[in-house]
Amino acid sequence: MPAQTLEQVVSLAKRRGFIFPSSELYGGLQGVFDYGPLGVELKNNIQNDWWRTNVYQRDDMEGLDAAILMNRLVWKYSGHEETFNDPLVDCRNCKSRWRADHIKGTCPNCGSTDLTESRPFNMMFKTQVGPVADPNSFAYLRPETAQGIFANYQNVQQTMSRKLPFGIAQIGKAFRNEINPRNFLFRVREFDQMEIEFFVMPGTDEQWHERWLEARLSWWEGIGVPRTQIQIYDVPQGDLAHYSKRTYDLMYNYPSLGYEEIEGIANRTDYDLGSHSRDQDSLGLTARVSPNSDSIAKLTYFDQESKRHVVPFVIEPSAGVGRCTLAVLCEAYDEEMVKAPAAEKLEAVQAALAAFLKSAVRNEGLRGEQKEALAAEGAAIGADLATNLGRIEALLAMSGADQIELGKKLRGQAQPLVDESYRTVLRLKPKLAPIKAAVFPLKRNHDGLVETARGLRKRLQSSGLRSIYDDTGAIGKLYRRQDEIGTPFCITVDFQTLEDGSVTVRDRDSMQQERVAQAEVEAYLRGKM
Repeated sequence: MPAQTLEQVVSLAKRRGFIFPSSELYGGLQGVFDYGPLGVELKNNIQNDWWRTNVYQRDDMEGLDAAILMNRLVWKYSGHEETFNDPLVDCRNCKSRWRADHIKGTCPNCGSTDLTESRPFNMMFKTQVGPVADPNSFAYLRPETAQGIFANYQNVQQTMSRKLPFGIAQIGKAFRNEINPRNFLFRVREFDQMEIEFFVMPGTDEQWHERWLEARLSWWEGIGVPRTQIQIYDVPQGDLAHYSKRTYDLMYNYPSLGYEEIEGIANRTDYDLGSHSRDQDSLGLTARVSPNSDSIAKLTYFDQESKRHVVPFVIEPSAGVGRCTLAVLCEAYDEEMVKAPAAEKLEAVQAALAAFLKSAVRNEGLRGEQKEALAAEGAAIGADLATNLGRIEALLAMSGADQIELGKKLRGQAQPLVDESYRTVLRLKPKLAPIKAAVFPLKRNHDGLVETARGLRKRLQSSGLRSIYDDTGAIGKLYRRQDEIGTPFCITVDFQTLEDGSVTVRDRDSMQQERVAQAEVEAYLRGKM
């Protein structure tokens, strides 16, 4: 069964070392997360696949890594100083702050309607530059990677002798001072972007916009996010960004959240290169730009065919790595019953769940929305407990659940039954899996088995297949652990290995096992992947 709630994925991500709240030992920092040992591998694999698809496999793309800090005039002429704002309101009752367009006139924290008037809030972080603090010695932490590409358009085009159409790709950090970050990795203050600015001749932009829409959908499908889970939202004219002629938003169906944006594909026309150019009146721009008296360059392209300088139009596919990682985790998550749970044990869990929910409703330390959320999720689990048993851990990870003492009893009743009857599997594409193969000795205190297993793991790792050695439990337990982190193959070194050199290779998805000669394991795994 796929994840029914976002909490299931969040719980797994924390439990298995994918994502941690940043600086958690001091209470954390809202909207900031750290990628753990498995999370950084998954994140890097996603970024590498994006880079390989868009840079290495195309003849019309160059890469770039622009600086995070830029001259503040970049953000003046890009329009960010003036337009990069969210509407901010304060709740006079509980003093919390919210985006006005997200709360519909009622404070989500306390339910009050006594809110301040909405006012614009610029989301760019400022930082001091140099040793002397004065009004002019500051810069912004970039809110997007795109402007670094536009500022380097001429450098890349000339040094690489590029002709239109061509693109510049970049992966890097961006920062947005969100008023109310929420929903795990979905809305955060520090994140990575994967952006392309694709420069085309004016008049060909609409055709290229459609081609990039298809290319991006194909890439998402290739990393395990099917088109059936993505809606294409053609942003209405009245809602377009100030630079956009047309924008497609790809909306993924996240559990709990519903359809939310995972990528934008915008036709930015000649707005950006025109905004950063001097002598704008001579360029024949179609976009409305602010007069620029500071730029020293005309960001144009000399078209040999027409013998004239033109300002290229730009198609921009832009995706956040965090939202992408979250979508991949949600799509890969699966809970599978391997045997029916015993009826008497199920009844004990049902009773513990009922007691937990009753205690939660009566708990005076919980806010109203916490009680409602716990009650709703608990009722959904209890309606078909045999199927939803795996969701109890996510229930106990919800806001306020840690204040319910009976949660310990519920976990104590449920977890052994979950371990016995279910397995949680991340059905990640092998190319994205943090670990490609896990190697186990049948007995951890047998020198021959341990030495052989460690040697095999080292050879696989040296060949480029990310592998680990584990002997911290029984084989069945080790299988379950690797299933949860998405490892496609588990390899067991047993006593038959010492006799004939073969090992047991277990497939994550089918759980089928096959004997393979040690010398052929690498080729076998690569063939399967």
